[in-house]
Amino acid sequence: MAASTMPNERPGGLSRRGFLVGTSSIAGLSVLGHASRAAAAAPGPIGNGAHVPALVIGTGYGGAVAALRLAQAGVSVHMVEMGMAWDTPGSDGKIFANTRTPDYRSYWLRTRTKQPLSNFLGFPLDKDVPRYTGILDAEEFGGITVYQGRGVGGGSLVNGGMAVTPKRARFSSVLPSVNAAEMYDVYYPRANAGLGVNEVDVSWFDSTACYQYSRVGRKHAQRSGFDFMYVPNVYDFDYMEGEAAGTVPKSALAAEILYGNNHGKKSLQQTYLARAKATGRVSISPLHRVASVSPASGGGYTVVIEQLDTTGAVTATKTVTADRVFFAAGSVGTSKLLVKMRATGKLPNLNGEVGKGWGDNGNVMCGRANHMWDPTGSLQSSIPTTGIDNWDDGGAFAEVAPLPTGIETYASFYLSITDTPRRAEFSYNAGAGRVDLNWQTSWKQTSIDMAKSIFDKINRKEGTIYRTDLFGVYKIWGDHLTYHPLGGAVLNRATDNYGRLHGYPGLYAIDGSLIPGNTSVNPFVTITALAERNIEKIIATDL
Repeated sequence: MAASTMPNERPGGLSRRGFLVGTSSIAGLSVLGHASRAAAAAPGPIGNGAHVPALVIGTGYGGAVAALRLAQAGVSVHMVEMGMAWDTPGSDGKIFANTRTPDYRSYWLRTRTKQPLSNFLGFPLDKDVPRYTGILDAEEFGGITVYQGRGVGGGSLVNGGMAVTPKRARFSSVLPSVNAAEMYDVYYPRANAGLGVNEVDVSWFDSTACYQYSRVGRKHAQRSGFDFMYVPNVYDFDYMEGEAAGTVPKSALAAEILYGNNHGKKSLQQTYLARAKATGRVSISPLHRVASVSPASGGGYTVVIEQLDTTGAVTATKTVTADRVFFAAGSVGTSKLLVKMRATGKLPNLNGEVGKGWGDNGNVMCGRANHMWDPTGSLQSSIPTTGIDNWDDGGAFAEVAPLPTGIETYASFYLSITDTPRRAEFSYNAGAGRVDLNWQTSWKQTSIDMAKSIFDKINRKEGTIYRTDLFGVYKIWGDHLTYHPLGGAVLNRATDNYGRLHGYPGLYAIDGSLIPGNTSVNPFVTITALAERNIEKIIATDL
C-alpha cells in the first residue's frame, strides 16, 4: 500500500520508541547480503506461460519473509495472492471499512457478515452485504469458523497486531526440533525488527481515556493474583498518541481493526513487503488463486493459477512454471492445497503427515459484566496491548481485548489462548471436490475450562458475572471460532526441519502450517521468526 495512504511514520525516521531490538539485530536484516539491484520486476499480473525462479503462494508473514530474503539473495520472485491489493480508496475516501459499519469491503465472498460478536444487548449484529472479495474470510468447517485475512499482507491486515514472543521456557513444547537459542538470540530479534514492533508508553497508557478498559482489566487481574503483561504491538503508538491529541486522522481510536486499519498499523505492506518490492526482484499478482501444483516435465513445477474478479468469478486460467514453489497461503490455505494435490495425484509422494496436526491455538472468547464503579470507557483503542498470563497454573493466556462499540458497556472482553491438546486433520472429500476438516465443537470445552481458570476467579473476587449477550442468546463463550489457525504441514513431520516438503525437492512450506496447533501466545511473531530461520538455511544450502 502506498505510504501516502498509511501515514504511520514520523518525519525524520522511526518513532521515538523505535524497535524493541538492538542495532545488532537490525543489522541482521542484511545478513544474507544485498546483491546489486536487479531490473525492476515486470508490472501487472503474471502471464500465461511465464517461468519464474521462485513462486510464493500467499503474501502473509511467511511468504513476505521468503520473498524479501530470496530477492536480497538475487532470486527473482513472483507472489500470488488470492485477495486484493488494498491500495485504492473506496467512495468514502478510505481503503478499509470501519468495524462498526461493515460493507462490501469487509468479507470475502459472503452475502451476510459473520462477526465474531454476533449479538449485543439482545440484538443480532450481522447484516446483508454485497458479495465481494473483501478483506476478512470467515471460512466455515464442521464445528469451527476460521477467520483469515484476504489481501496483500494476509493476516497482518486484520489482526490486532499483538506481537508476542513466547516465553523461552515454553518454546520446546511448541517446536521441539528447533534450536531455541538460535531462535531467541537471532530469529526472534530479527523478526521483531523486521515487523516494526514497538511498545506502549506505560505512563501514557495509565492516563489516556482510550485504555481505560485495559486498566480495568489490569486491576481485576492483579486483585486476583494473576500476572499482568504489557504486550508489544506493530501499531505505531506515537501515531496513536497523536490520534488521542487530535493531531492526526483517527484509526485505532475510530474502531478500525477487524476489516483493516487505515492509519498507524505497520502491516506487512509497510514492512517486509515494502522492502521486498524495493529490491526490484519481487512482483505480486493479487486476485490470483493457485489451483494446482505438479512436477513439470522439464524440471521444476507446473502451477495452474485462476485469476478472479471482485465477485469471485474466474476470468482467466494460467499455467506457469517455477523452479521452486513456497507454500505460504496460511495454515488453512497451504494445508488444503497440499492435501488436495496429494489426493488427486498431482503430488502423490507427499507423506502421510500432510494435513495433520492442525489446531486453533486454543482460542475462546468471553465477556464479563462489571459493576457501575468499573466503567470501561466509551472510547476504546481497537489495538490491544495487555494480557493476563495463567499459562503455568491454568493453561491460559488472555488478551484484554477491546469492545469498541462507541458507548459505555461496563464490560471487559477477552480473547484467550489455551493449552488445548486437540488436533484436527484435513482430508479430501472426492465426492464433493473439497477439503474437509474433522474438528469437533465439543473439543472447545477444554479451552473453556482453561479460560475459566482466570475468569471464574476474577468473577468471584469482583462479585461479577459473565456476559451472555455477545455470542448468541444466553451464550457465555465464543467457542465457535479461531483467529489463529496453525498446523497441517507440521515441521519435521510433513517437512524436514526447515520446511522442505518430503518427496519433492524445490517445494517448501513456510507459514503457520509448520507450527503444530499452538504457540501459547498470539502466533505471528513466531511464524515470522521461523520463516527467517528456514529461508536462511534454504538459501544457504538449496540455491
